[in-house]
Amino acid sequence: MSTEAGWKPLGRPPRPRLGETAFARLALAHVLSTAGDTLVTMALAGSLFFSISPNAARNKVALYLGLTMAPFAVVAPWLGPLLDRSRGGRRSMVIASNGGRALVCFLMARHINGLLLFPEAFAVLVLSKAYLVTKSALVPATVKAEEELVEANSRLAVLAVVSGFVAALPGAAVLKIGFLGAPWVMRLAGLVFVVGTASSFRLVRPQGGKGELESVEAEKAELHAPVIRLSLTAMAVLRAAVGFLVFLTAFTFRRDHAPSWWFGVVLASSMVGSFAGAGFAPWLRRRLPEERILAGSLVVVCIVAGLGLRAGGRLSVAVLGGAVGVAAGAGKLAFDSIVQRDAPDALRGRTFARFETRFQLVWVIGAAVPVVLPIAARVGMGLIALATGLAFVAYVGGLSAMRRAARADT
Repeated sequence: MSTEAGWKPLGRPPRPRLGETAFARLALAHVLSTAGDTLVTMALAGSLFFSISPNAARNKVALYLGLTMAPFAVVAPWLGPLLDRSRGGRRSMVIASNGGRALVCFLMARHINGLLLFPEAFAVLVLSKAYLVTKSALVPATVKAEEELVEANSRLAVLAVVSGFVAALPGAAVLKIGFLGAPWVMRLAGLVFVVGTASSFRLVRPQGGKGELESVEAEKAELHAPVIRLSLTAMAVLRAAVGFLVFLTAFTFRRDHAPSWWFGVVLASSMVGSFAGAGFAPWLRRRLPEERILAGSLVVVCIVAGLGLRAGGRLSVAVLGGAVGVAAGAGKLAFDSIVQRDAPDALRGRTFARFETRFQLVWVIGAAVPVVLPIAARVGMGLIALATGLAFVAYVGGLSAMRRAARADT
């Protein structure tokens, strides 16, 4: 109670409540978004891969992959500038992405066995990728210093894996109940996105880009610096390997009449690997530069794929799934750190939009190979070993050439 002199008795300072920090609010929205995407993936896998014949699934999935490539040539040019220039545009995009996915999930639940499922799945994918681009652009507004960016990205990646595991439990339970199945998993995903939409209103509203943006020539020069260009190619190979392995596993196991739980084993192995890669990335970065982490990720996948080629079997595929998860998780954090370090701040939104678009395209290309061609598991592991081995040689060779050129200039 105040006295006439105007002083107030000392009291216990208020404690910050859970979710009060800007990062905690973004983390909650990210957890809900990832959980919803996991449930959508489970519903689609249950309806596409294990309920129809392999040949029918192959044609429909090929159509789906073809559709996923189309929008990103349109999304990248307008999404990036919108995120950079519009005040509150990043928060609004997260709200729109979650709300849109909620609506489409309820529609997909009604059309799970119809032709409308594929354009609706296409819409969910576009909204999901728009969210991921926006999230990457939002992270710097939730930390106090640039040195905290990798740690923040790592925490979000770990939370994504945990939320994926947690969401998979009720999703699997619903799939096992005969009279519920994939449609109700999709409805569950819609409910998760509804909650995610509500949580998105509490995100920070960062300022738009300040001042005049740099010219197109300057932008291209900075975004295509040699180290970014080399790192982009290396990371693209890892992303292509992820898409390739997912669909190689789905069609190979289905063609060999493997129990459906084997696909779950590979998926779980990949998620554990992603969790480990995201968790160890900050520790690695304190000891190694980002470029070495990315190069090491390629080496890990190459070695494990080569060993799997010799051993063969479903267990080898599962082990490779874990290795690819570790490499892609750690490599992506290293790549993000390189971009955040070397790309201009005023162009952060369009930078991530551009690169995520390219990563999506190479993921689709990698996934399309086992969809179009009936590749055996051993052959697929050999292709992964060859691709990552060549990418490692090119990446290390390019970095060495850059260092030699720098020494020559000095």
